[in-house]
Amino acid sequence: MIVTPVHFSSIFRALTYCIGEAVVKSEKIDRRLALQKVGVWTLGGVGSCLGVCGCRSTPMTHRPQLMLMPEGQELALGLQAYQETIAGKPLSGNSTLVEMVKRVGQRIAAVSARGDFQWEFNLIADAQQNAFCLPGGKVAIYEGILPVCRDEAGLAVVMSHEIAHALARHGGERMSHNMAVDGAKVLVDKLAGKYVPAKKDLLLQAYGVGSKYAVLLPYSRRQESEADHIGLKLMAQAGYDPADAPGFWTRFGEMKGGGQSAEFLSTHPSDQRRAADLMAMMDEAETIYRGAKQKYGRGEPIRA
Repeated sequence: MIVTPVHFSSIFRALTYCIGEAVVKSEKIDRRLALQKVGVWTLGGVGSCLGVCGCRSTPMTHRPQLMLMPEGQELALGLQAYQETIAGKPLSGNSTLVEMVKRVGQRIAAVSARGDFQWEFNLIADAQQNAFCLPGGKVAIYEGILPVCRDEAGLAVVMSHEIAHALARHGGERMSHNMAVDGAKVLVDKLAGKYVPAKKDLLLQAYGVGSKYAVLLPYSRRQESEADHIGLKLMAQAGYDPADAPGFWTRFGEMKGGGQSAEFLSTHPSDQRRAADLMAMMDEAETIYRGAKQKYGRGEPIRA
């Protein structure tokens, strides 16, 4: 990929911020002074960094990303975490619902432009209101979230949102930012005559989905909004009515307000702002939906 001035500027700002944060923590000085102090370091090193780190843009939204982790390593880690999670959870015995999850997932995967992924779709027999997609297209849905989905379209909202995180490599992006902070901290400590070993488990932190890698790096608000945007396009391309998306997140917001436990909401905030943002994207999504090769509308209802 050609590195444009926009990409260079974004990477420069990200690296400057990461190293600046490390200086703040190490030397306990003012954040503005720290950023000024490291500006020359970053400018001098960013050119060489571009040669070794991934400079890419997110699919569909084309946002520049700083990516320090090779995708092959991310895919291998995702597979490992997924196999461990599935092995430790009971899979659903409801063949009708299992088939629905696979059917909806395969339709979304077909329009994802990632035919190289080894897609898997499993339904976990657990009352948690949760779902995830790990790198490589490793998707799991928990039975507890299905009543909120109500039908295939609602399920497509959840699955397309989670798949969007994987397609945009949001987990790898979060790890990259933390790797930059930790790496900068080591650099600062060495310059100060100290040595702090890097955390060996940093690469595992973004995939703590009920596995031994128990630390989960939460997605940022920007990444959540981006996953909503990409997910809305994906479900429309797959032939599901995107008009159901705002209603799904509204239902989750109401459930959260009612004090009910929803693990999914701990890292996937749902509120009126989110529904409003989705409504603002609806014209674009409806245009995509009208052009879908096959339309399923809301699909089949979910019956327990």
